[in-house]
Amino acid sequence: MATSSVSRVPAKPAATSSLLSTLKAYFIPFILFSTSLFYQLIVIPRAFPRSHYDVLGIRPHSSIEEVNQAYEKLSSKWNSGVEVPSTIDFIKARYAFELLTNKFWKRDYDLFSIDEQFHVIEKAKEQYVGGSISEITLPLLETISFDPEDHAVDVINFENFLSKLETDKALLIQIFSPGSARCAQFSNKWKRIGIPALVAFPPGCRGLRCMSRYDGELSVDSVTDWVAMSILSLPRIRYYSKESMAQDFLLKSKPHKVKVIFFSQTGERATPFIRQAAKNYSAYATFAFVLWQEGESSLWWNMLGVESGPAIVFLKETGVKPVVHHGYVNSSLFVDIMEKNKYHVLPQLRSVTSKELGCDPRGFSRAGKDTKIWYCVVLVGRYSKELNEMRETMRRIQETLSNDRDLTAVDQDLPSAPALLALKQKRLTFTWLDGEAQKSYCFFYINSENSYETCGPMRDIIDTAQLFIVRYDRNDTEDVGKQPTSKFSELYNVETDPAAQLVAKYNGSNKIEQIVQWISEIIKDGDSKNLPSFKTRTPELVPEDADSSWSSWSEGTVSPSRGLIHRVKSVLNKVHDYSGDPRVGPFLLLAALISFGSVWFKRSQVAQSSEADHSSQKSNEPERSNQQTREPDQSNQPNAKDATMRKRRTRPRNDLVPPSMTDVDPKDAYQAEFSDSDTG
Repeated sequence: MATSSVSRVPAKPAATSSLLSTLKAYFIPFILFSTSLFYQLIVIPRAFPRSHYDVLGIRPHSSIEEVNQAYEKLSSKWNSGVEVPSTIDFIKARYAFELLTNKFWKRDYDLFSIDEQFHVIEKAKEQYVGGSISEITLPLLETISFDPEDHAVDVINFENFLSKLETDKALLIQIFSPGSARCAQFSNKWKRIGIPALVAFPPGCRGLRCMSRYDGELSVDSVTDWVAMSILSLPRIRYYSKESMAQDFLLKSKPHKVKVIFFSQTGERATPFIRQAAKNYSAYATFAFVLWQEGESSLWWNMLGVESGPAIVFLKETGVKPVVHHGYVNSSLFVDIMEKNKYHVLPQLRSVTSKELGCDPRGFSRAGKDTKIWYCVVLVGRYSKELNEMRETMRRIQETLSNDRDLTAVDQDLPSAPALLALKQKRLTFTWLDGEAQKSYCFFYINSENSYETCGPMRDIIDTAQLFIVRYDRNDTEDVGKQPTSKFSELYNVETDPAAQLVAKYNGSNKIEQIVQWISEIIKDGDSKNLPSFKTRTPELVPEDADSSWSSWSEGTVSPSRGLIHRVKSVLNKVHDYSGDPRVGPFLLLAALISFGSVWFKRSQVAQSSEADHSSQKSNEPERSNQQTREPDQSNQPNAKDATMRKRRTRPRNDLVPPSMTDVDPKDAYQAEFSDSDTG
């Protein structure tokens, strides 16, 4: 007879899974506990090394007299030969003596644990290693003498600090210590850039929550760049070399903008007022910096006419001589120079210049609000050789008419007298229009069969530049300054323009005399004759492309409270500040204990509930077996109740059909028999 043997499976996998689940459950408490031990045993001792008072053998915050007495005792022991110190011990004791006998250094060390000259100890150890004490040069520390009264600065104390925050301007503060060597070294450059801030409040800041701290290099260039970009949200102007100037700046700049080039002798970044001007005039000009070098002077002289640095160059349209300004400039002078040179010699009609040029149908004139009639001569076409030639012709016409001399009686009889007078009165403006970018505006005025040769994208090899003049007639009853109240009113506002317009196209030759005579005749007739007024709705000028690559970026991401770099630095600074806090270790240990207790409590509850379920299952098993033995036959006999329930379960259901009054028979109902007449 064969016996079946049952193979027993070892319980090692179950034990292994139980161990893994336990480790997984207590993983976070274990990490917190390990971090607390690491912090208490390694981080805290390094954050609180042996103090200089301990080196001298005295209690912390001892007076200067006690420091002198302690050092004299050590010196007497060393001189008597009772105790021979090592070179390192002597350097530490001497450093502690010199530091704690200076009232400014001792104050900073006692209150804030500031010891900015600690590197002197490490340097002395490397220099005098293996040598004798007599070879050490004393003193180890150099005393810094600084008088804040020598500098014209506004000292802030606890009484006037809150009043400084009430201004709308940016507040720049340097936290200064009279005994600090770095502060004294940096203070010599205050007069060059004002107050170099290590702590700054952006414009409009009213509290400490928006305060920004500077963590970079203590130099004029670094602090100026940080204040301009992070605090004032001003753009950074890039430096270009002679190799990258043409390829990266001149060719990539928009043709409708003036190119402004700064030549610097020092190589420092742009000052805040130059950056502010670059931001304000970003719709009119692009800016660049070049480091002036004597070896490249001949290149810049032949190319731009620059003799020496510092200098500012304004590059306008092709064929126009660059405008060069030599020497340093301040804020007001630079703004005046920019106002004079922000346009090309022949300015372009754009969405941002139409109002200033007076070529606006809304009733804006360069001559003022009281002027009733004014004129605008517009040259329109696509970028081409023909357009450049006509722009040169229009510049010569403008120069011919732009003489400063007064009109005499003889000049009144000249054919060009009406144009001369209108230009002098600012009632005449010369401009040009990009027919491809402003195609709707171009088609509105050049309404002819050959308008596609001038307006819109190129469809043929022919590019024709056309000239027309617009006569604006102001209606005194119209409200010129009325603006749409909302975007919806502007969208659905289909009213005509306030100023009536008359357009005349030029069909003659490109001779300057003939064009000037044509313009003068138009102005003469427009001023003397009562011409009809035609009012219409002029298409809007399409806004040009984004101002520059840095303008939107500087306004969107440079904010000190939102910049990614600023946030990362703030987190690192907070981690560094908390690394020396002795409360962190006990806090981590408490968190580990709480986490351990919560995990243990949850696991114990789960274990107790599983044991209770297991015991209840065991107690129910004997009762079930006894019941099966007592009634073995009843399980085979059908039960009437069970049969009824099975019938009900198998009965077809019609839950979707609503109940009807005819579905159930009344108790006194009976089947009626039909009569013969009914059946027949």
